[in-house]
Amino acid sequence: MLLIYHRKEHHQQNLMLQSNKNENEEMLTFGGHLEVFRQMLFRIIVVAVAIAIIVFFFKEITWDILLAPSEWNFCTYRWLERLMQFLGIDFRFEEFHVDLIATDLSSQFMTHISTAVYLGLLGASPYVLYELFRFVSPALYENERKYSVQVAGVIYVLFILGVLMSYFVLFPISFRFLGTYSVSAKVVSNITLDSYISTFVSLTLVMGIVFQLPVIAFFLGKMGIVTSSMLSNYRKHSFIVIMLVAAIITPPDVMTLILVSIPLYMLYEISIIIVSIIERKL
Repeated sequence: MLLIYHRKEHHQQNLMLQSNKNENEEMLTFGGHLEVFRQMLFRIIVVAVAIAIIVFFFKEITWDILLAPSEWNFCTYRWLERLMQFLGIDFRFEEFHVDLIATDLSSQFMTHISTAVYLGLLGASPYVLYELFRFVSPALYENERKYSVQVAGVIYVLFILGVLMSYFVLFPISFRFLGTYSVSAKVVSNITLDSYISTFVSLTLVMGIVFQLPVIAFFLGKMGIVTSSMLSNYRKHSFIVIMLVAAIITPPDVMTLILVSIPLYMLYEISIIIVSIIERKL
């Protein structure tokens, strides 16, 4: 009996030692991952801050680019005029002038800093994707790594296309309409620099997110939530929704509505093609 008791006690001790060993290994693994994540986050912050500092000191170039959509002779207006002339329509945009003001003593300096931070994050976004992929890649299979790289690349490209769409189409036309709109000749609009930048950033982020429609359709198709036939059957409904979304994020101007709605509907058609390709592969 005593021998059996000692054997049981020894077995329990071994189980406790093994359990403690497993817990220590898990803690070491968690601690290692946490340290790697901390180092990754530090590198991302360093790169983003470095780009933000460069943007901050190249003030003239940066603000020439940011303020270009507020000018009456912005390139988008010239392109549209040439398009109209090519179609045989004599159309010219009227000149307009909207002066930006700063109401607080430190507003220009603080706006300069915040804008540099925004652009620093945008400029560092490819490096952020690279670091995130490096962090998660050890846990992925080879085919999953290739798949992740492709998806991340598509997400980034679509986001940049949304940013360009906002910069060249949505924001300048919105600024032209809202900046020159007046309820009465007695009311003078004084647009602050803060308002200009906040609207610019908001519209840019909105378009960057809206342009992720094909990616969303891809994942929904992989999960079997949507099908290509379903998307095709709801084309008319989707077109109405797209028009409503475009009407919300654009000023009440027919030309702007058309310029925004067309690429959004093209993204919807691309989504149908992507889902149909997924269905063939499944």
